[in-house]
Amino acid sequence: MNHAAFSPARVWTLAAATVTQLVRMKILVFLLLFCAVVVAAGFAFPVLNPEHQLKLLKDVSFGALQIFSLVIGIVATALLLPRDLEDRTLYTILSKPVPRHEYLLGKLLGVLALIGAGLLVMDAAFSLVLWLREKLLLAQILAGLKAQTPEAVAQVQELVGKQGLTWNLHLGVLAVFLKAAVVTALALMVSCFASSTLFTVVVTFCIVIIGHGQGLLREYFLQGKMEPFVEKGLSALLAVLTPDLGVFDVIDNVVNGQVVGPGSAGYMTGIALTYITGYMVVSHLLFVEKEL
Repeated sequence: MNHAAFSPARVWTLAAATVTQLVRMKILVFLLLFCAVVVAAGFAFPVLNPEHQLKLLKDVSFGALQIFSLVIGIVATALLLPRDLEDRTLYTILSKPVPRHEYLLGKLLGVLALIGAGLLVMDAAFSLVLWLREKLLLAQILAGLKAQTPEAVAQVQELVGKQGLTWNLHLGVLAVFLKAAVVTALALMVSCFASSTLFTVVVTFCIVIIGHGQGLLREYFLQGKMEPFVEKGLSALLAVLTPDLGVFDVIDNVVNGQVVGPGSAGYMTGIALTYITGYMVVSHLLFVEKEL
């Protein structure tokens, strides 16, 4: 009986099984912790002025979003392959007409589906708390105005609204997801040749740290010290060896109320897809040669 070389249905089945597996591992406990952090940040620090209160809420929330997505992307992915080997689930899957590239793609999509769903829930909770806090602060400021002229009211609304709930915040969440997707694909690639879960976690975290400081490394070691073509070559090599995660760092702009345009979102998406595709190709080459 002939089987298709690639089946979206098989990939979807593997992705759904991966989500179920991660849920059973109580990964979603992070969601409860996030909600508690956001609510606490939303109604703490009443002594700060309204602008700083909203900025602090956004800063704390985006920090929690990034920690959640990166920790899940690295730790969950590092656990999947060893757990399947330990439970002998991997042998059962590969004994069926399931190519290894479909197994890897299913695992990646499963982790990304869980991260995406978690980010959507946290984005909704974050948006609700920020909206409530924005309305409360606006009412307090307007109540304290001596003269509520249309100009004064409009000025207050503009000031609070700039730091309040806007569509720009959701683009920030998209940037968090894209960064997590790249790191997840990287962790999957490392797990294909790693000797243990701990090795995968440590190596991936180290690469993530380097990826966040890649721009600084290029500026410090390359700028003006070598021939231009050598600098470009080394910069390209560094970008291949470690992902330039600074591309996705638009959170400071979002927190400060600056607009992240569709062009920036498209650029980040393109870079993320490029990295993910490259890591998945390497993962497949490594996994095919892996002795099971």
